[in-house]
Amino acid sequence: MNQQAYKTVRAYGFDEFIINKSRFIGHAKPVASQEEALAFLQELRQRYKDASHNCFAYVIGQNAGIQRYSDDGEPSGTAGLPIIEVVKAQGVVDVCVVVTRYFGGILLGAAGLVRAYTQGAAVALKAAEVVTMHSTHRYLFDVDYPLLGRLEHWLEGQPARVEQKDFGACVTFELSVREADAPAFLEGLRQVSLGRIEPLLAEESYQGWAGEA
Repeated sequence: MNQQAYKTVRAYGFDEFIINKSRFIGHAKPVASQEEALAFLQELRQRYKDASHNCFAYVIGQNAGIQRYSDDGEPSGTAGLPIIEVVKAQGVVDVCVVVTRYFGGILLGAAGLVRAYTQGAAVALKAAEVVTMHSTHRYLFDVDYPLLGRLEHWLEGQPARVEQKDFGACVTFELSVREADAPAFLEGLRQVSLGRIEPLLAEESYQGWAGEA
């Protein structure tokens, strides 16, 4: 696969806060197309149809080739633009961010609105968890029980993620490794097992890895 890593969000997330009696709810969701982004926006417009505003921004494509935003009735430049600036500043793509506002009766002014929608986008991305998507290899292999303790101790220091372990006549491991780490990982696996473990490459895909955002 060997394609460039990119940042997106792991899953739908939301958070909210209140500023001068106005309630703001920030939402973020991974999307792969404009159609998915607009469907997410429509879903939230229905869910929060009594809200004063549902302002949004989305960035699609690993090269951020598609970018759209809307103030949804707020003064020009005070909502959609701050939202997309937060997304761009964090380098996140394939994401739609919506900030819902219930007006509390106190005007915030242009500067106050910019701060509020900036905060709304930030809490949304945090709730959805920004992750780095890497080209990832998933391996399957069997381990004899006498070797299990040694292998598990070695795995604790490896850049690998154990997805599943099945216990039978031997222990079957399913784990994921970033493509860039795979050669060194496989060599280490060969050494720690004295060549007894024969991993099978089961899948190549993009997966999110936390801790690098």
